[in-house]
Amino acid sequence: MSHKFSLIVFDYDGTLVDSQHMIVRAMADGFAAAGLAAPPAQDVRRVIGLSLEQACAALMLDPGDAAAVARVADSYRQAFLALRTRPDYYEPLFPGTREALMQLNQGEVRLGIATGKARRGLLASLERHGIGAHFSTLQTTDTAAGKPHPEMLNRAMSEAGAGPDETVLIGDTSFDMEMAGNAGVTGIGVAWGYHETLELRQAGAAAIVETFPALPVTLSALSASRAC
Repeated sequence: MSHKFSLIVFDYDGTLVDSQHMIVRAMADGFAAAGLAAPPAQDVRRVIGLSLEQACAALMLDPGDAAAVARVADSYRQAFLALRTRPDYYEPLFPGTREALMQLNQGEVRLGIATGKARRGLLASLERHGIGAHFSTLQTTDTAAGKPHPEMLNRAMSEAGAGPDETVLIGDTSFDMEMAGNAGVTGIGVAWGYHETLELRQAGAAAIVETFPALPVTLSALSASRAC
């Protein structure tokens, strides 16, 4: 089924890959290395999607302590790098991800990623899963402001030569939907991620998809409605 979007941007963690277990482990290790108690796993899942520094600050008792935030963030990076080399490293694609990317990456449609993940980690994950060739624009907080600021989407649109009416963001958190709204693009929430669907709708999601196979029909319906 056809649609009129020329740029489809995906969030990464919680949308394409289920990375929550590794992120929770790395955050616990990072806090421990900085001499702090590990935050509850459910709290860590709530901040996935933010830049690392934003996420660490949100999990700390004193988010205004910039030096402590920097220590935890650096410890997290080292912990995640160590975890990525372990044989029990587990960060699977969500069901249907590979098939959806192959179906959507057709014709003149371009695919992109906008993520709070560091570029080094993103590239490593894309290579591990063999899906990097699908994406023509990769936006991370190494070079742009974190969500919900629209800079990553604005940069993606500039690189792809697409306008807001031609662009859609697909993500699993309210941060994603708020970023979409701030950039003036359509936001589609996924039901399998780390925020509840009610939160996604309240944050501005134009639609919620329950599975990847439902995405093409949703894209077609939304692009038609925007054309009216």
